[in-house]
Amino acid sequence: MQLTYVSRACFASVLVALLAGTSAHAASLGTLRIGVDLPVSGADAAIGVPTQNGAVLAIEDANKHGFAGGAWKLDASLLDDAVQGKHDPAAGAQNVKTFISDSSVMAMIGPFNSNVAKAEIPLTNDAGLAQISPSNTNDGLTIGDDAKKLRTAHPDTNAYFRVCTNDTHQGGALAQFAKTLKFKKVFIIDDNETYGKGLADSFEAAFKRLGGTSLGHEHITANQVDFKALLTKVHSLSPDAVFFGGNTSTGGGLVRRQMADVGMSNTPMMGGDGISDTAEFVKEAGPMAQNVYYSIAAPDASKLPSAQAFIAAYKARFKTDVGPYSASAYAAAKIIIAAIEQGLKESGGKAPNRAVVLKNIAAMHDFPTPIGKVTFDAAGDMTTPTLTLMRLAAGGKVQTVTVLTLK
Repeated sequence: MQLTYVSRACFASVLVALLAGTSAHAASLGTLRIGVDLPVSGADAAIGVPTQNGAVLAIEDANKHGFAGGAWKLDASLLDDAVQGKHDPAAGAQNVKTFISDSSVMAMIGPFNSNVAKAEIPLTNDAGLAQISPSNTNDGLTIGDDAKKLRTAHPDTNAYFRVCTNDTHQGGALAQFAKTLKFKKVFIIDDNETYGKGLADSFEAAFKRLGGTSLGHEHITANQVDFKALLTKVHSLSPDAVFFGGNTSTGGGLVRRQMADVGMSNTPMMGGDGISDTAEFVKEAGPMAQNVYYSIAAPDASKLPSAQAFIAAYKARFKTDVGPYSASAYAAAKIIIAAIEQGLKESGGKAPNRAVVLKNIAAMHDFPTPIGKVTFDAAGDMTTPTLTLMRLAAGGKVQTVTVLTLK
């Protein structure tokens, strides 16, 4: 699917005159594209589609308001990395190869999931294709030896950025949240994926540092749907809460539903942003979609003055509420658009190369977005990430508990 907008020729000729120093007579010079790779089918669509919508809205806004003065058109190249209803690293890698092979793709947004990012970063590093994720949280994507291993082609070049916080911050905040909720004994379950296990490990370490007790830590398997044997064991240990590291699509909703089957109807559940796709989680968890606490590795856009215009525009365009990472995807797209426009200015109106766009993204400082001002450090992380702690109450009602800005 591509989104194409025809700009007025008069705008095009004005920009060409300004940037190229020529007489005002040119029509649109061509199309530049932004790749968007997210899981937008199956169970992951509940969170992937609202995220994709945020990116699409930014690109539509840019065209509506005269992207590059109308001299160029801007398109979204939208690809799905879900296979059989679930995010898939191989599909994500293939999508990135598609973007790389299209010289009109200046940069990309995505992926949503950290294990998909691990498959993509070596490819974008090799090609010098900038990518900004709205939602990847695994520490090893930007920090330490794991991050270095993903960039062996060009060790001194970073093409990956994210507009969210990492699992160390998220796990630590959730552990502090658990302490505030007076949970002293927690059983931990994860889906054994890059994101889920990383978050669970971070939570467990922080919870223990705060004096909490981990009664056990178990990994479930891919495509597992029956958790009653595991939950029976968990119930016998009388935890104050169960922590789940993973996504709704990898078992989070079903684990919650089946807790009732083993006598744990009154036991709270905690998790990260992988279970923040509320509609899908409520569908999977059924009557147990309450007394659940989780984090979002981004600010709650509804609480930000800077996001109100975006929220109104999103609702008008898509006739639905924003998702937890819609504003983050919009921010990622706005950053890329600004980097491309700066590149057009630097090249006198000619299409910039990917290296120029990457350079301009890395140099962004206090760039205004709906989620706040964005500056990236050398590793590609935001210098002032924010996360939100949430509660899913009776009837699937979502409540914001607090928003934390991390230094």
